[in-house]
Amino acid sequence: MAEEFRLVSHHIPSPADHPPEGQRRFMLRVEYDGTAYCGWQRQQNGPSVQETLERALERLTGAPVSVTGSSRTDSGVHALGLCAHFDSATRIPAQKLAFALNTMLPEDIRIRESAFAPEGFHARFAACGKVYRYAFSNSRHAPAVGRQYAAHIPLPLDERLMQKEAQALLGTHDFAAFAASGSVVKSTVRTIYRAQVTRRGDEVELLVLGDGFLYNMVRIIAGTLGEIGTGKREPGAFARAIATGDRLALGQTAPAKGLTLMSVLYEGDEARALSFFA
Repeated sequence: MAEEFRLVSHHIPSPADHPPEGQRRFMLRVEYDGTAYCGWQRQQNGPSVQETLERALERLTGAPVSVTGSSRTDSGVHALGLCAHFDSATRIPAQKLAFALNTMLPEDIRIRESAFAPEGFHARFAACGKVYRYAFSNSRHAPAVGRQYAAHIPLPLDERLMQKEAQALLGTHDFAAFAASGSVVKSTVRTIYRAQVTRRGDEVELLVLGDGFLYNMVRIIAGTLGEIGTGKREPGAFARAIATGDRLALGQTAPAKGLTLMSVLYEGDEARALSFFA
């Protein structure tokens, strides 16, 4: 299975991708519950994961630290595998950083792994793929436990129809219609390698793997699939939107709380990517 696609980074390291003299570059894999945060990126309107992590690192190392994340998740979005890097002169062993940081971070942020970064590594620019999960709670009544991790849809969902529709995403396409209004990027062309909809009891889950995603793209995909699954929207919406570039061919943007960044991928991570679809 891993031979079916390749994750290729087009990042060319620059002098900025090397730590200053006397410092080393560290890599972190970060897990967080985004409920209480205004997103990953530092902002004026509320606490962010980045700011919280930087404050913990400053306490730990005794010097200001700037953390660069691989993704900028929105307010309320969760992550199991966001990657980040920072430069520091700390002599704390790289593998021990996770243990030390986790004693200083709130319970809704955890460092799952810490290591020295490869030569010329940049968490954002070297990334060449991501896996996202979107979860629907498909029961008559909204759940009390786990309500912050899934969007509730009380109407019956046809997950087989949703799975069939999701296959229209596969391949390299111009996904301009799948971006939130106001987003500015150099190109709206992206490649989707896998898209899978499954049911486990009352939970319907979308998993999608691609080389990158536009702003709110996965939530627009999820919202459209939810409307198709309940019969509110005719199948074929994805093909029409790709062909016409018309945002109105797609459904509403699904709530942030159902979205989780499962993993950020780098060259050689094909097996890791496909493990989510096993």
